[in-house]
Amino acid sequence: MNDDQRETTPLPAVPPRKAPSDQTTVVIPAQHAAPRQKKPAIGGGWWDDAPVGEVKTEPVGSPRLEQSAPDQNSWKSVVWPLPRPLVKRIALGAAVGVVGVAAFAGIRQLADDPASTTGPTGTPNPGQTSTTPDEASEGVRRAVAGEAVLQKMADAVRAENRSEFLATIDPQAKSFDEQARTIYNNLGKLPLATFQLRYVSDDPAALEPDRTRALGGTQSWLAQVEVSWQLTGYDAKPAREMLPVTFVTRDGTTYAASFSERFVAGQRRPIWALGSIDVAKSEHSLVISLDSQANADDYAEVTDRAVDSVSKVWGRNWRQKAVIYLPSKQSQMENVLGAQQGTYTQIAAVTMAELDTPQVGAPVRIVANPKLFDELGKQGRRIVLTHETTHVASTATASPVPLWLAEGFADYVAFTAVSVQDESAAKELFKAIRAGKVPKALPAPEAFAASSTELPQAYESGWLACRLIAEREGQSKLVKFYRTVHASKSPTGLADAFRTVLGTTEQQFVADWQNYIKRLAGV
Repeated sequence: MNDDQRETTPLPAVPPRKAPSDQTTVVIPAQHAAPRQKKPAIGGGWWDDAPVGEVKTEPVGSPRLEQSAPDQNSWKSVVWPLPRPLVKRIALGAAVGVVGVAAFAGIRQLADDPASTTGPTGTPNPGQTSTTPDEASEGVRRAVAGEAVLQKMADAVRAENRSEFLATIDPQAKSFDEQARTIYNNLGKLPLATFQLRYVSDDPAALEPDRTRALGGTQSWLAQVEVSWQLTGYDAKPAREMLPVTFVTRDGTTYAASFSERFVAGQRRPIWALGSIDVAKSEHSLVISLDSQANADDYAEVTDRAVDSVSKVWGRNWRQKAVIYLPSKQSQMENVLGAQQGTYTQIAAVTMAELDTPQVGAPVRIVANPKLFDELGKQGRRIVLTHETTHVASTATASPVPLWLAEGFADYVAFTAVSVQDESAAKELFKAIRAGKVPKALPAPEAFAASSTELPQAYESGWLACRLIAEREGQSKLVKFYRTVHASKSPTGLADAFRTVLGTTEQQFVADWQNYIKRLAGV
C-alpha cells in the first residue's frame, strides 16, 4: 500500500475490545512450514499420497509478520507485531499443515511431546505386523470385520440413513452412541462431495486389560482408520485424518465402540467429531462453528471481505473460497490442530492444510480461537483474515517462495485492505535503524522463528521490501514477481525473478531497500 493509504486508517483506530494494558504487539503467522516426510504405505499404498500437516504462525505487534524456523517436528511459528496502542499482542500463523496464527503475548515455539508412540511425522505408528500364520489369519479377520463396519457407516452417511448409521454403533457404548448421533448430524450439515472411512492397521494389544473387560464381547481391538471428506465447492482434494476406532464383536456382530481411544501426540481430530456444529455459508466462505450460529454468520461476513481484498491484489484466478473452523474453546482448537493441550493459550488463529504432505490443492482451513480472535474487533479480524486468506490464495502451504516474500506479501495485501501508519506498522524495525542497526540483508528463514529476538523486524522488513517493489514497479509487478518465484523449479528461481521481472539483482535490490527503510525511519 502507498503512504497515503497507510495513513488513512491508523492501526490504533482498531484496538481490541478488551484492553488489559497500554501496549500492543500484533503478530501474524508465517505461511510456510518445512514439509514432513511421507507416511509409509499401509495395506495397499493409498496412504502414500496423503500430505503431512505443518504449522505456521504470524506475530502481531508492529504490523509485520514473523515466522519461526521449523523444529524437528516440522512446526513453524510466525509473529506479526502491531502498534503499541493496541494493548494486546496477537500472533497469526501460517504453515503447510497449519497456516496462520493469531496470539496474545507473542508467539511461542511450538513443541510436540516426545513422539515415542508416533511415526516420523507425528502420526500414529502402524500396528504390529503379524508374524505367524495364526496371527496373520486373525489380523485379516479383524480387518475384514472392521472394514465392513466402516463401509456401512460411510454408506449410511452418503444415503442420509440415520438408522443404518446408528446400527453400526455398539449398543452397550452409551456415551459413544450420543457422540455418534452428533457426528451423524454434523456430517449432514456439511456440503459433502465425498466421505470415506478406510481401515489402515490395528494392534490387538493396544487396549488396556480393564478396557477390554469393560467392553466385553468375544473380542475387542483398536484400529487406525483413515477418514477422508471433501467439501463441495471448497476442496479440490479430500481432507484426510487418522482416527483411532475401537471395535467390539458381540454375538457374531462387530460394532464401533469409540472414535476417541488412544489419541497420540500430533494426531488431529476432525472438527465434526468434537461437538455439535453450526454452519454458515456465504458467497466466498464456509464457517464451521462449535461456538454459535451467530458467530458463524459474523465470521462469514468478515471472511467474504477478506477474500475480496485478496482478489483485488492477487487476481481472481483462484478458487476465491475460504473455510473457517470456529471452535468454542481453546482445547478444541488444539485437538483440531493435533497440538499439545495448552500450546495455543496466546494464539488467536491458525491456518492449516488438512492433508499430510504439502501439495497444491490441499484443503486449507483457517482455525480460530474465538475468545482471543474476537477481542481484535471486526477491523482487526479483517486484517488477520486477509493476511491468512492471502496464504490460501497463493497456495502458501506448498510454495517454495522465501519467507520474507511470503510473509511480506501477505502483510502487503492485509495492509492494503486496512491501512496503517508506518510508525505503527514498522515500529520495531524503525527503532533498530535509528539505533544504527540497519539490516544487512533480507531476513533469513531463521529470523522468522518464534524464538528469534528479531521476529518483529523480520516481518516488518519483508513487508517493506514488498511495498518497495509495488511502489517502484507497480502492484502488478509485485504479484508477477511472487508468482514467478512460486512457479520456478530452479534453485536459482529467486535470483532469476529479480533479473527477469524486476530488472535488477538481489544485491542491488537489498541496497535500494536499505536506503528505502532508512528514509522511512528518518535516518
